[in-house]
Amino acid sequence: MSVKIKTPEEIEKMRVAGKMAAEVLEMIGPHVQKGITTDELNQICHDYIVNVQKAYPAPLNYHGFPKSICTSVNHVVCHGIPNDKQLKDGDIINIDVTVRFDEDSADNMHPNGYHGDTSKMFLVGESSLKTRLAERLMQTTQECLYIGIEMVKPGTRLGDIGYAIAKHAEAEGFSVVREYCGHGIGREFHEEPQVLHYGKPGTGEVLQAGMCLTIEPMINAGKRNTKVLKDDWTVVTRDRSLSAQWEHTLLVTETGCEILTLRSDETIERIR
Repeated sequence: MSVKIKTPEEIEKMRVAGKMAAEVLEMIGPHVQKGITTDELNQICHDYIVNVQKAYPAPLNYHGFPKSICTSVNHVVCHGIPNDKQLKDGDIINIDVTVRFDEDSADNMHPNGYHGDTSKMFLVGESSLKTRLAERLMQTTQECLYIGIEMVKPGTRLGDIGYAIAKHAEAEGFSVVREYCGHGIGREFHEEPQVLHYGKPGTGEVLQAGMCLTIEPMINAGKRNTKVLKDDWTVVTRDRSLSAQWEHTLLVTETGCEILTLRSDETIERIR
């Protein structure tokens, strides 16, 4: 599969889908509280996407995934399936949202919509001595995302981005998950290229204006090794150390990039 350069019309549709995905994370934030279950968070997001946005939660039924969002708590790296376990003080949770939408489709459940993919970390309860490592991990992981975003422009190689992300994470004493990566995105949930969060400078795909892709570093407090649970989806750290992830969908522009899933709580500029 080759890299798909988006047309101006497709870029506008990607902007709409990206804004929707960001709005879901903004909406769900106040609900991330001690005592709520991840299944309840899933239902709130599902209802908002389907009933308010008139869009479709792309993870639902994607290769058999049973829920509308991914909720990855503490040592879960990614693809956590929402369930009936309550969140407790000191938990960290990644909520990963992908909205599929095409305003030109008479039926927004249509499989040919455009995708906006983004995730955010939340700390449950108040900051404390207990949560200091978790907060440093979350902050470093977001910094890794922003370091990657700063480098996105035509001519940059993906190996350079991956190298810079890993260098920062490892300088802070953390490790980078290698089995899972960012990706191209558009009409398809996952397109080429693969966007690794580690790499060798001067290698990898060369970015071009009109490409849309995600950067979504997964950073562990312990070792980088992971395993998949028996549900065939949930990825956890082998040493049960904490893991964090942040994600944005990006458009490569002629001079830099545009963050299509930027939230109102962020201070980074949308167009770089």
